[in-house]
Amino acid sequence: MGTVPSPHFVIFPFMSHGHTIPLLHLATLLRHRFVAVTIFTTPANAPSIRDFLQDETISIIELPFPKDVDGIPPGVENTEKLPSMSSFYQFARAAKLMQPLFEQALLGLQPATCIISDAFLGWTQQSAEKFGIPRYFFFGMSIFATTLYQILGIERPQARAISPDEPFVFSTFPWLKLTRNDFEPPFGDLEPKGPAVDFMLEQGSSLANSRGMITNSFYELEPRFADYWNQHLGPKSWCVGPLCLAKLPMTAQLSQPDKKYETWMQWLNSKLADRQPVLYVAFGTQAELSPEQIQEIARGLELSNTSFLWVTRPKVLEHLEGFEERVKDRALIVKEWVDQCEVLRHKSIRGFLSHCGWNSVLESICAKVPILALPLMAEQHLNAQFVVEESGVGLRIMPRNGSTRGFVEAEEVEKMVRELMEGEKGKRVRKKVKEMGENAWEAMKEGGSSWSTLCLLIDDACGGKQVLIDV
Repeated sequence: MGTVPSPHFVIFPFMSHGHTIPLLHLATLLRHRFVAVTIFTTPANAPSIRDFLQDETISIIELPFPKDVDGIPPGVENTEKLPSMSSFYQFARAAKLMQPLFEQALLGLQPATCIISDAFLGWTQQSAEKFGIPRYFFFGMSIFATTLYQILGIERPQARAISPDEPFVFSTFPWLKLTRNDFEPPFGDLEPKGPAVDFMLEQGSSLANSRGMITNSFYELEPRFADYWNQHLGPKSWCVGPLCLAKLPMTAQLSQPDKKYETWMQWLNSKLADRQPVLYVAFGTQAELSPEQIQEIARGLELSNTSFLWVTRPKVLEHLEGFEERVKDRALIVKEWVDQCEVLRHKSIRGFLSHCGWNSVLESICAKVPILALPLMAEQHLNAQFVVEESGVGLRIMPRNGSTRGFVEAEEVEKMVRELMEGEKGKRVRKKVKEMGENAWEAMKEGGSSWSTLCLLIDDACGGKQVLIDV
C-alpha cells in the first residue's frame, strides 16, 4: 500500500484585516492538525501576517498588488488604507489582476490539496478548476446573514414593502421582521443595481461552483440557519469557529510582561481594583461616522456616568473638543491598536458597545461579554438583529426616527448604556451570553462540533482519504 501524502492547504485571504485574521486563525488550527499551509498575500500585508502568526512552519508567498489602478492610491494594498470605502469595489476588482501570478506560483508549490480563499476573490475558483483542486470559499459573515441575503435575492420578500422601513417577513423564517434598511444598500432595493451588485453577482457563480463554504461560527449558535443553508441553499457550509479561539489556549499559558505595561491594561487593572465595571467601546476600522453622530455618541457616554474604554482613530477626536478632559476620571480614550480579545477578557469589562462586525460579535460571545449593538455598515444591521432577537446576547441602540439607519441621539445612548450595565435586561443578556460563550468554547474543544467539522473538512479536501494524525 502507498502512503497518502500529507495534506497541503493554500489559503488566500482578502486584503482587509477583518477578512484576513480569521483565516490566519484557521491556518493555526490546520497546523495543529499537521496540515502544511501556504498563505498568499501582498508585500505590504506580509509583515503583519508574519507577526500575527509567529509560526515559521507556515509558508507565506507575496504577490505584487496591481499598480496604477483608478481610485487606488499607490502603495495601498489593504482596504483599511483606502481614502474612502467608496473605492472598495475598485480595490476588489484590482485583486483579480493577480490571477496569472497566483497560478504561476501554484505551479512551483508542493501540490495543493485544496485552496481556501475569500469569497471576494472569486477568480481563484477558475484557478482551482484549472489545476483540478477543490476550492472552499470563506465568507466572513454569520450563516444567519449569509442565508438571509441569499433568500432576499431568490424570493425577493422586500418587494412587499412599500417603504424602506416597512417590516416584511421571510416565508421560511416567519418570526423574523426585517426591513429593506436592514440590508446594505443597494441590496435591499426593489431593483438592486450598481457596482456592488455587479461585483457580488460575479462572485456568485464562482461560489456556486466551489466545493463548500467555510463559516466562522459554531453550530450551536445558529443551528436553524446552518441546517437551512445545507438543506436548501449550499454549497455545503462548514462551521469551524469561533476562529478567534484558535490561539487562546496557547496565549493563555504564556506570561506576557510587555502587555502589563500597556496604558490601557494598567487602566483596566485600576478599575478592577476599584470594583468599577467598564464598558468597552469600539466601532471597527472601516465604518465612517459623521462628526454629528460621533458627538452624539460621546455625549451619551458622558451622560451615562459609566466608566468606559473607547478605542478609536485619532481623527474622531478632532470632533470632540474638550471631551477627553471632561471624562478623564472615568474614561480612557485609546488611539492605537489594542488586542480586542484581551480587552474583552479583562475581568473589569462588563459590556461592549459595538458596530456588530461579525468578528467582534464572536469575540464578545467568547469572552462572555454582552453586546450593545450600534450597527453602521455592511451586514452589521443583520448581525444586530441576530444579537438581540435570535441569540439574546445583547441589547440595541435605536435611532430616533424608527429607521434602522437613522440618527442615534445621546439620550438613547445614555439610556441603553445604563440598561446594559445596570438594568434587568442587562442581567438577562449577561446570563445568556455566558451560556453561549460556554457553548463556543465547547465547540472548539476536542470532540466539539467545530473541532469535528474541521476534521471532516480536511477529509473532504483530501477526497475522503484518512490522512489525519491525532492532535
